[in-house]
Amino acid sequence: MSTKKIPLRQCVGCSEMKSKKEMIRVLKTPEEELILDTTGRKNGRGAYLCPSMECFKKAVKSKGLERSFKMAIPKEVYETLEKEMEQFG
Repeated sequence: MSTKKIPLRQCVGCSEMKSKKEMIRVLKTPEEELILDTTGRKNGRGAYLCPSMECFKKAVKSKGLERSFKMAIPKEVYETLEKEMEQFG
């Protein structure tokens, strides 16, 4: 019996490694749209954030999401993501 490996992901805000289940996935769809993926199963490029506003603000300040997705992110998108993040933290 081997123990099941828990997938770890790095937060783009605080750079801490945590299990995938503890984090929120920000998703870039093939249409270049950024959304929160609550299921963690949608198609597209994902970046992970801790479910706290503090980490979200750090990610915005350090451009962590922009680096993950290799694209400039408009201010309106950040505002939309911030509203969605408020439901978690």
